[in-house]
Amino acid sequence: MPSPLPETTRNFLAALPADQRHALAHLREVIIAAAPDAEEYVGYRIPAFRQDGALVSFGATRHHCALYVQSPAVMQAHAEALAGLDTSKGTVRFAADAPLPDELVTRLVKARLAENAARKAATDGARRSRVAAR
Repeated sequence: MPSPLPETTRNFLAALPADQRHALAHLREVIIAAAPDAEEYVGYRIPAFRQDGALVSFGATRHHCALYVQSPAVMQAHAEALAGLDTSKGTVRFAADAPLPDELVTRLVKARLAENAARKAATDGARRSRVAAR
């Protein structure tokens, strides 16, 4: 069963052509399945998710849809799986009629979850060290 759409995501998707709306609604469901505890919000006027920091977001332009992975490190670590796709430092662009494979989206989201968790653990450990040193 699809997750309920937050009003702001609903408005974002409603403004898109049907093919992009369908592609991004499906992408959203794959993201939610991969990161069920992530909070959905709108950042920079596009739907986004966060868990221990910014996770991923998605959007559309006139000519393509995009998954914003927001991590050059994750993009580089998955370069082989992303080969042949239209990518940049932290973005994967795709046509609405040629959506990203669910398995690839899941791998990228889970890699971002791990990256955020590691950063949070390091930050929390440093904070505990500073408190203990007082």
